[in-house]
Amino acid sequence: MATTVLEPAPGLRGVTGSPWAGVRYFSTWRVGGVSRAPRDSLNLGGHVGDDPAAVRENRLRLRRALPAEPLWLEQVHGTDVFEADAVPGGSWRDAGSGARMSAPCADAAVTTLRGRPLAIMTADCLPVVLADEDGAVLGVAHAGWRGLAAGVLENTLGAMRRRAPSARGWRAWIGPGIGPGAFQVGPDVREAFTGPGGDPAWAAFFSAEPDGTHWRADLAGLACARLQRAGVDRVEPCGECTWTRADRYFSHRRDPGSGRQATLAWLTPRPG
Repeated sequence: MATTVLEPAPGLRGVTGSPWAGVRYFSTWRVGGVSRAPRDSLNLGGHVGDDPAAVRENRLRLRRALPAEPLWLEQVHGTDVFEADAVPGGSWRDAGSGARMSAPCADAAVTTLRGRPLAIMTADCLPVVLADEDGAVLGVAHAGWRGLAAGVLENTLGAMRRRAPSARGWRAWIGPGIGPGAFQVGPDVREAFTGPGGDPAWAAFFSAEPDGTHWRADLAGLACARLQRAGVDRVEPCGECTWTRADRYFSHRRDPGSGRQATLAWLTPRPG
């Protein structure tokens, strides 16, 4: 796991992974913003009870690190994939009136347009960045256990394959999320992955608790397994746990009502 700490904009911190031809990507830390506790300080979620003015200022600070306004999604733990190329300009606006619209309701987005940042917000769920080896098509996905079990990563990859049917290979980066030592789940979660429609082999990603009714789940391990089964050649997990790193990340399980960090990715201009 090659996790690199970076400063995407003055005063902001975040992490990224290995160099990736044609792609820039990073996940923000919670520092460098103006939100007050318990959402201090770079909360980027407008749906968690924070002061809207603070969220706007935090997003403005993040915008300095990006080539254009990012596409934010209304995430619902589903599997829908938004075709971001249909969005005119760098933000979500109605093509006819130019008026700002509500965020698209989806848990993933794909684009082939260069310089168009895609955004995923998380606070324990996994943010996943996907692209082909040549950086021709980009996808991002919000993968909590529900969306992961239901196929959000496979749906995202399918949408990307339709855009680049001749791609010579695929790779993915799994950003910060709750780690296997902290993610306690019940039998419904285990059944979603190992029961009908799942794979009994994925029981290896669940460690039984002493009470016999709960497990510790390796969400990133499950994401890796599903991506590899779907044909992604290189999968790089970040390895950072949102629950244990309170200094870096928001965690809904650790702090109910917490803020949200974001993972941003965009395609860079081709050389020459």
